[in-house]
Amino acid sequence: MKAACYRACAASARGLLWVWLIGQLAGLGGAQSSAVERKFAQSKPKVEKALKALEPAMSGRLPVLDGFALADEHPLSSYRRAYYQSSAQVETAASGGTVVRVSTKVTAWYADSSSGKSGYKVLTSNGRLENDLLDQLAEQLGGTDSGAAAASTGKPAAQSGFPSTEKRLPATGPFSAPPLSPSLAARESALAKPAPAVMEEGQIEALRAEAASLEDVLKNQAHPDNIVAVKKSGTAIVDGPSLKAKTLFLASIHDEFEMLDFTPDWVHVKISGLSRGWVWRNSVELPGSLPQGEAEGGPGPVAGADMFHVSREEVAPFPGDWGPLRGKKVKIISIEKADEDAKDVDLAIKLNFAKYLLQKNYDELSRKSSELSGAVLIFDSADGGMIAATLPALEQWKAGKLSDAALWHQCFFDPPEAFTAPSAAGGP
Repeated sequence: MKAACYRACAASARGLLWVWLIGQLAGLGGAQSSAVERKFAQSKPKVEKALKALEPAMSGRLPVLDGFALADEHPLSSYRRAYYQSSAQVETAASGGTVVRVSTKVTAWYADSSSGKSGYKVLTSNGRLENDLLDQLAEQLGGTDSGAAAASTGKPAAQSGFPSTEKRLPATGPFSAPPLSPSLAARESALAKPAPAVMEEGQIEALRAEAASLEDVLKNQAHPDNIVAVKKSGTAIVDGPSLKAKTLFLASIHDEFEMLDFTPDWVHVKISGLSRGWVWRNSVELPGSLPQGEAEGGPGPVAGADMFHVSREEVAPFPGDWGPLRGKKVKIISIEKADEDAKDVDLAIKLNFAKYLLQKNYDELSRKSSELSGAVLIFDSADGGMIAATLPALEQWKAGKLSDAALWHQCFFDPPEAFTAPSAAGGP
């Protein structure tokens, strides 16, 4: 894969995967989210209404972690792509008024020199985000809160190092980076300037070491040797190396995954933590050391043309028992081997020839959509089988909404074992 593609892919936030990963991280042990509470004089309904208006400010991307989270066993400088998600609990106080308790979860990508140890981690908020939201709530309510602030599971506001009088982060939409506060902006500006002559030698060496560390991280991200990138949005990531495996989610174009293993037809990838999946090999760009599509039996839309030929075409009721096409009229295409004595044909070549026939007949199916509900390909040989596809699935595929692998997962295979690679573990 080209280095430029890797650099572009490394810069993406993977919005689809991030949402899924937050759910996975919620069950992990380790860092705990902080909680800060404050009492307000207003009634519970009024406070809840004000919080509703502040929802855009309750989640988003952090420009830096320093000043927002507490360091764990790794320095905060080793984390990238930080996000926060706040939640609020509202209760009526026994003495009157309302108590609001805010907790925040901070997540970030830990970039380790060993790619196997990298991954999203949950960090502990230092209370600044919670107090910021409560300050915004006070402004929304007209600035009339009781002034009592206490932390139930984190540090109290008075001990957090960030008093409530500090300027709050402006409200932002989810996944957007909030502007830097004055203190953070000043710190970034200072780091951008050359080191003053009065700096001690130890400070200079520390800055040089940090810069070298950052360069190593960037180098590892720009030139990975075991990363695959998705070629097309809608590519299915499944739970096994089989055309009938369960779809875990649909990946977007340029999504990247660490490759763990591969077969002639499938690539085993790491999603996050202990989560694993499989992706059709022709649907991803492989590292430069591995052969691409031409070596896999999938050089183009007419792969297998010298091994197969169409013997008969007809319109008839669906010849199988599959709900989406049961009792409906379809176009049936019978396929024979060019050489009846030839050995079993590689699965990739077989599917590429099937894809070619579906592409070739799609225009006719579309014109006769009121009459035909799909297409059926019958490989008439001892190792043959039947592939059936509905017209709606073909329409999504031709429109670019489904990858080749995603299309196969919406097709009917009979028998399933005729379309499973011998090297793949597990059946359809």
